[in-house]
Amino acid sequence: MKSDRLLSILLLLQTRGRVPAHDLATRLEVSVRTIYRDIEALSASGVPVYAERGRHGGITLLPGYRTDVTGLTADESRALFILAAQGAHAALGLDEALGSALRKVMAALPEPHRPAAELTRRRILVESSRWMGPPPREVDVSALQDAVFADRRLRIRYRHSGTETPRTYTVDPYGLVSKAGVWYLVADRRAVPRLFRADRVHAATVTDAPVQRRAGIELADVWAVLKHRVEVRPGGIAVTARVHRSRYDLFLKMCGNSLIEHPEHPEHPEDDGAAEWITVRLGFGILQAARTLLPFADHLEVLDPPEVREELANAAAAVTRLYAGTPAVPR
Repeated sequence: MKSDRLLSILLLLQTRGRVPAHDLATRLEVSVRTIYRDIEALSASGVPVYAERGRHGGITLLPGYRTDVTGLTADESRALFILAAQGAHAALGLDEALGSALRKVMAALPEPHRPAAELTRRRILVESSRWMGPPPREVDVSALQDAVFADRRLRIRYRHSGTETPRTYTVDPYGLVSKAGVWYLVADRRAVPRLFRADRVHAATVTDAPVQRRAGIELADVWAVLKHRVEVRPGGIAVTARVHRSRYDLFLKMCGNSLIEHPEHPEHPEDDGAAEWITVRLGFGILQAARTLLPFADHLEVLDPPEVREELANAAAAVTRLYAGTPAVPR
């Protein structure tokens, strides 16, 4: 605690110049007497710090003295303050620690770099959640994090999508990944890579058994394999459709992840009606997943395959029947 306080005093003096002892004491939540003892300790260690008495006195460093604690360049300091905006620290319980670290970094930056870092913090905001998706659920990843850093096996109660009853697994964790605001546990189960959404983990227990990872395999390697498996699903359904140009931007936001390839289309359509439609190719893991195209109504038409057209027609007919009758609950 004392070493951390000494560093804070040094950085504050570098940033603000002369500082009254009672101001330092208030900021660091210690007594004025403790501040003077800390100043003596800094002086004894070779830091040219001294106290000036009088109405305008205070504690100050010898003019021209600096210590570049970080050694950061201007671009590196700006990158740090952009990284701080991504919001992954809250789930790890590191928000306060991050804020404290960035204040220390700001104070330690060479004077010419500070305006750029401060401007970056005020002008750049990174929002990790997607427009059309639901907000990410609150999730406690503390037990998962403990297993990752302790190199221990993890026993979890996990509920798969579309099921109600959780199942129990013993896994060997590689690490945690935050993707678009959603946390995932990357782990092996019986030496096979698996992906678990943290918000579906009902319970997690760190065991005493050491983790058994495959030799030479790192988190990034396993994540690349699992990510490819999710994005490129073998045996899926390839769909050809046409989207009205007026809804194409919205289509990209809602269904862009299902595109097999991005079509090339003119910025300015020709006079003929065909140019108002853009042909796209999509891939779905299962037939029912194609129902995500229904919100576009008559602004999107599936051209092929016939089974997807039939699936959408049946879904639309079911909605029509639902709303054609008398409301089940009167107003």
